[in-house]
Amino acid sequence: VAMMAALGAVIQHYVKFPGFEKVPSGLAAVTSAPGSYGMVALFLVAGALELGVWTEDPSKEPGNFGDPLGLGQYDGEMRARELNNGRFAMFAALGIISAELLTGKDAIEQFGL
Repeated sequence: VAMMAALGAVIQHYVKFPGFEKVPSGLAAVTSAPGSYGMVALFLVAGALELGVWTEDPSKEPGNFGDPLGLGQYDGEMRARELNNGRFAMFAALGIISAELLTGKDAIEQFGL
């Protein structure tokens, strides 16, 4: 989730879905319509996927979904890499959110672009 959040914080500056062209980038999107409607829709879709499709196997440790695409690349080293990338993404997302709360600028505007 943090990897998607960090990437989305950057991409939303450039890409707008149809009907959401006037929604501001960054955290302000959640508090202004129709961005707030999109947030509710994303929340409901994510909840439905978590409850129905992405359920965990009780015979595996938490978070271990194995190799869902069948690429044969899931081993201990790949799991460690994925965990470390996820931890880094959590710090990236936290940094983006903190900087935006402090300055009022989205992720790309922080760079002066």
